[in-house]
Amino acid sequence: MANLTTKELSALSDQLDFEKVICCKYQAAAQECTEPDLKSCFQQYAQQHRQNYDCLLNFLK
Repeated sequence: MANLTTKELSALSDQLDFEKVICCKYQAAAQECTEPDLKSCFQQYAQQHRQNYDCLLNFLK
């Protein structure tokens, strides 16, 4: 892994926080939703943001 500046690490941390929050919001929306198509979309969006989170986290390892 390349050496990252403090600013870059801060930006990655902010993005990790964003991905975590938005994933949780989509999961909550999916749980509350009664429309099957919309529920499916929310679940897909939550999964995509979870993958984004995992990808960023793996980059830092």
